[in-house]
Amino acid sequence: MTPIHEHPSPNFDARPDGQAVDILLLHYTGMRSAAEALDRLCDPTAKVSAHYCVDEDGTIYRLVDESRRAWHAGVAAWSGASDINARSIGIEIVNPGHEFGYRAFPAPQVQALIALCREVLSRHPIPAARVLGHSDVAPLRKDDPGELFPWHRLAEAGIGLWPQDASPAAPDPGQARRDLAAFGYGYLEQDFEAVVRAFQRHFRPQAVTGRLDAETMGRLKALLAPRIEAD
Repeated sequence: MTPIHEHPSPNFDARPDGQAVDILLLHYTGMRSAAEALDRLCDPTAKVSAHYCVDEDGTIYRLVDESRRAWHAGVAAWSGASDINARSIGIEIVNPGHEFGYRAFPAPQVQALIALCREVLSRHPIPAARVLGHSDVAPLRKDDPGELFPWHRLAEAGIGLWPQDASPAAPDPGQARRDLAAFGYGYLEQDFEAVVRAFQRHFRPQAVTGRLDAETMGRLKALLAPRIEAD
């Protein structure tokens, strides 16, 4: 078992009766230090929290028990559901974020996160396509965990998805809207470019432009291909 340090937060409530956990949601803290982030996540006046926080040296803190609803997603949506907190486990990953000097995630932190995610997934039957970043479920207002986050490393470890054998495809905005919605993204009518940017942060981090190009279209098709074949 991965060593976990208890650091209880008062910021939680009960999950709705019968609500299954089917999303694993990853964030960066976006604050100057781990201590500052933990203080905020445990401040009752802040009314924010997560189930876990992973420091840059690999130290893992448990803030809220998985049976409870932590308050980490905010205004968000995925596959038509809007109470993402009710159905998710939230993990905060210490990183100053885009506001305070965004940087790569250190190897000890990534290794600890992978171990923690594996344990969470062993307890909850969360589909790979529902291992998400905050920017996926809140593309109009969030950028985390951002384009430096190693999603491909997690996918190699069996956590989440990464587009395999993706070939460029002709950009088709109408088809892209349908495909992004089928994958789970919301807010497409409000700001299509912001949703494309969120998709790129997760699945095409080399070019987070918000423009639907051939590489982005190809990666979207590659991610959806197993679902289409299953149908």
